[in-house]
Amino acid sequence: MSDSRLAEAVELNFNRHETFAPRFGWMHKAYTQVKDHPDIFYREDAPVLLGVGRNMVNAMRYWSKAFKLTQEHAHTDLSKKARQSAPTWRARWLLDDHGADPYLEDTGSLWLLHWWLLSAEPDSKCQAPSWYVMFNLASRSRVTTAEMTSVITRFVHENFDEEKWRAAESVNRDVDCLVKMYALDQEFNPLSPGSFEDLLMSPFRELGLLEGQGKGKQRTWRFTSGSRSNLPAPVLAYACLDYASRLAPNAGSITLARLAAEEGSPGRAFRMREPELTKAIESLINDHPDLQLVEALGQRSLAYLKPPQALAWDILDEYYGRVRDRDGFPSPEQWTEMYPGLAKTAVSSPRKKTSQQAEELVFGEENS
Repeated sequence: MSDSRLAEAVELNFNRHETFAPRFGWMHKAYTQVKDHPDIFYREDAPVLLGVGRNMVNAMRYWSKAFKLTQEHAHTDLSKKARQSAPTWRARWLLDDHGADPYLEDTGSLWLLHWWLLSAEPDSKCQAPSWYVMFNLASRSRVTTAEMTSVITRFVHENFDEEKWRAAESVNRDVDCLVKMYALDQEFNPLSPGSFEDLLMSPFRELGLLEGQGKGKQRTWRFTSGSRSNLPAPVLAYACLDYASRLAPNAGSITLARLAAEEGSPGRAFRMREPELTKAIESLINDHPDLQLVEALGQRSLAYLKPPQALAWDILDEYYGRVRDRDGFPSPEQWTEMYPGLAKTAVSSPRKKTSQQAEELVFGEENS
């Protein structure tokens, strides 16, 4: 068995995106509809209301959930098996018309969504295991798509019992989608649904995380690393403090080495080394007295004088113009009162195992 935390961090959901990478406008559109129609993803008129094809409706459902912007729960009508969705408080904060960045015009918002996608939070596991493996566990930075599939499959086999393994084709489709989502220099695949549109419409290509070299089956993909000029320091600080809060909820410190190298850390997610992390955080210190860089026994640490989760949101919210201070903006508790499904634990009904097995999701209360 592997010494990775993969089994604790992810749900084994493969190919729930129907091979469609997330596109411009999808998250705002999904949030707007879910806010008023909790059954939107099951409605017959969903393609009309969302303005996409039926397969894309399924993809929007998956990505909204994977980015932790929606949370599913049992239908309020117990006679119905279809599940309902509720927008999370963070979705209200980011995507509302009066939110931080409803149309994701700031590249920092894409980095933030990337962080939420990969994050394994206490009440919300990562729903994208292939993404988690490639950013957190894969040791090689340059790989072919076949090698990505092999790496993901190996980690799944090492960390999960055999009855939970998935068909290779599902993993292949995840890899194809990951490449379409992040790579700038892709090749058009006529056999992949939506491939050409994905080349034009995936906003996450702006992050510059994946570069290609060569052609055909021997084409390799390199996960880039180094400084991230389009990653705002407050978003990075948010991720660092968010990660630290999962280790200990109170004021304290965490070494920059851990923030750069641990599984699930910002350094792994953003592919940044310790020097780049340090430089970015240093730029914030003067403006945030509750944040300090300290050195002891030859190691530098990020010290925080307030609970890290609260400080993380203070820094992030300030960067986006203090969204929480705007008139009518709800607290997390008020938002949960409006959408009580967020407070319910939801477990999907078991289904017969297939290559595209049903999700088995467990969601707790949305606190952030």
